[in-house]
Amino acid sequence: MTRFFHRSCLISLLIITGCAPQRDLVYFSNMANATVVNDPQKQEVRIKENDIVNVTVNSLSPESNILFSGNKSNSTDGSPKIYGYKVSRTGTIQLPLIGEFKIEGMTIEDAQTSIASELNKNVKNPVVEVQLVNFKITVIGEVNKPSSFIIPDEKVNVLEALGLAGDMTVYGKRENVLIIRNDGTTKLMKRLNLNKLESMNSPYFYLKQNDIVYVEPDRSKAVEYSQNTRLLPLVIASISAVAVLAAVLLKR
Repeated sequence: MTRFFHRSCLISLLIITGCAPQRDLVYFSNMANATVVNDPQKQEVRIKENDIVNVTVNSLSPESNILFSGNKSNSTDGSPKIYGYKVSRTGTIQLPLIGEFKIEGMTIEDAQTSIASELNKNVKNPVVEVQLVNFKITVIGEVNKPSSFIIPDEKVNVLEALGLAGDMTVYGKRENVLIIRNDGTTKLMKRLNLNKLESMNSPYFYLKQNDIVYVEPDRSKAVEYSQNTRLLPLVIASISAVAVLAAVLLKR
């Protein structure tokens, strides 16, 4: 009877575990023994409408430097204050000594050079530093700490973003990570297979401002949280009880 009982339990266990899909939980598992990997090119960050930029000027004129340290707008939507110059719908910002200045579409380096060139008409030897202070990415889905994150150096890849969010849970589908990108008036979507080293060559591997990273749950989580699964322990207990009863009756 004991042997029959154990055999019944083993069969029940195999049925349960057989339903769970086998998945690869290792990032870049096809890397084999590679020790050198070419770093993918970082995506060029360009300033967009509603971005907030921090412009710092150092020159031989202390008065001009003070103007740029005090005349800055900040967010008013209830979020934590982010000081800087907000890019208007026309793609411009209002700068001291310059006035309205179009900055939309420029890279950070281009903006620094252009502002310095314009300031040079009134300020001697200006050194301009421009920083995009609202470079935000969002990580949601099957991660341990879903949230939005401000990136101070405008450079972050998918793996770093997942690290900020506490990495994927065991239910996260590493082979199907969705990147949602806002490209002006359209939404662009791309799925990355982080089990494959080739995903590092994707233009979506490095994230842009306002990108969303969505980690999809696998089927095993849906099964675990389904209504039917809650009855599974009761079903197994019933099967075991029937098996024991059958063994007793057969022995008679």
